[in-house]
Amino acid sequence: MPNSAEENSSPRQIAVGRRVVVIGGGLAGLAAASALSSRGMSVTVLESRPRLGGRASSITDRDTGETIDNCQHVAMGCCTSFRAFCEETGCEDLFQTQQELYFVGPPGQAKVVRFAASSLPAPLHLASSFLKMPWFTLGEKMQIAFGLRALAKDAMKTDCSFQEWLDGQRQSETVQRRFWHLVLVSALSESLDRISLRHARKVFVDGFLASREGWQVSIPTVPLDDVYESRISAALRKHGADIRVKAGVRRLLIHDGRISGVELRDGSEISADEFVLAVPHYLVKTMLPDEMAIHPDVAALDRLETAPIASVHLWYDQPLTDLPHATFVDRLSQWMFNRTVLGRRVCLDAQPDSAVRQDAPYSVADRSMAPLPKGEGENDGGCCLQVVISAAHDLSAMSEDDVIAKVDSELREVWPESCDAKLIRGRMITEHRAVFSPLPGVDELRPVQQSPIPNLQFAGDWTRTGWPATMEGAVRSGYLAAENVLRRGGFCESIVAAELSKARLYRILFS
Repeated sequence: MPNSAEENSSPRQIAVGRRVVVIGGGLAGLAAASALSSRGMSVTVLESRPRLGGRASSITDRDTGETIDNCQHVAMGCCTSFRAFCEETGCEDLFQTQQELYFVGPPGQAKVVRFAASSLPAPLHLASSFLKMPWFTLGEKMQIAFGLRALAKDAMKTDCSFQEWLDGQRQSETVQRRFWHLVLVSALSESLDRISLRHARKVFVDGFLASREGWQVSIPTVPLDDVYESRISAALRKHGADIRVKAGVRRLLIHDGRISGVELRDGSEISADEFVLAVPHYLVKTMLPDEMAIHPDVAALDRLETAPIASVHLWYDQPLTDLPHATFVDRLSQWMFNRTVLGRRVCLDAQPDSAVRQDAPYSVADRSMAPLPKGEGENDGGCCLQVVISAAHDLSAMSEDDVIAKVDSELREVWPESCDAKLIRGRMITEHRAVFSPLPGVDELRPVQQSPIPNLQFAGDWTRTGWPATMEGAVRSGYLAAENVLRRGGFCESIVAAELSKARLYRILFS
């Protein structure tokens, strides 16, 4: 614990002078860099790509020049550390919290059901919306209710596949497909037979049962690249952090059992006191000294499996729907995000004296977010939709054109009044190793943040955080790594945000 002198000093004064190199400019690395630079450490962030963000990043569309995200990333209300990170870096206003969700029924029952909390306390706050879903019979709704109750009360003494657990709870195939899979494939990007009971329980308990706010979804209203460049980078640089892109690291250098520096791909070297390795798990071994690559904690990373996520971007000459988002039941399409509506809401929230056009689909003050040229859709009242397909293993058997055509067909079936809308352009982006698969026993393969080398920390959603592969897990890993660095400097501070408090009624019913 800090001594009395430290207790009377600010964290910035305590940490001044120590040099830290963070390898990787994704959320995990940026969270670690933010925590350490704001507490006075001299931080250098090295990112091999031209942009920050890692697997949660943006690209420039080759035909339109528009900045689009490789996949739509969202955070739930239970993601407390991610929310704290956004507040710390000043980008919280670029995320819009949804007070209601929209579910679209299966083919033949394509009714849109509004999903929102009632005034009842958790875990009953979402019950009325759930009961309004007409594609479930009364018996199926009872199955789901008993399943949720059993999941909340499960002591988790053993782990198994969630499919196996559901079968044991006599959940029908229809219920498994239309309810359990619908929620978990978006949250964990895997099929029910490849999801552990522990990870499934985390999603449902923390997200939907234990608190009134846990289910609420926050969606970025601008491309992620704008979040990183206009806010997060600025916040880090304000605290003196040096952020370098196109600065790939070839290997870490070791001397006397400690990391002494990093060698970049251009042959240059950077030395520091502490190091945070925040790259995808499959790149870790390539950067470590040979003697460390065979350590059991590192060797276990070879056994982590991954899952792909595909994102289909569609530009139309007229709006298909005014909904900001929608979740689809029993379709190839899983989530639709209306980038035009979400972007326009940024403009509507602008100050009255802003120079931004109030009818623009994006803030034209930022050229990376400018709408399509006149005559190509958005300026003429068109729209841009992004459809996410998680656990996209089967898409490898389909061509990009076939996937785009299928998604377009599903959207038109849901909103038949849009049959005259012309599809101007479509593009599919697949992140082939988007997340690690939350298989039973996967947590035993995930290392803690403190590596076997004292001055080297691991950070990434693949480390042991208690969370699955999410933005929350990534930020938590960066904060935990930063806590270790600070602790090694003699200062103990908890950076990871506390989880949401469980509602009193939930505790009474399930404790």
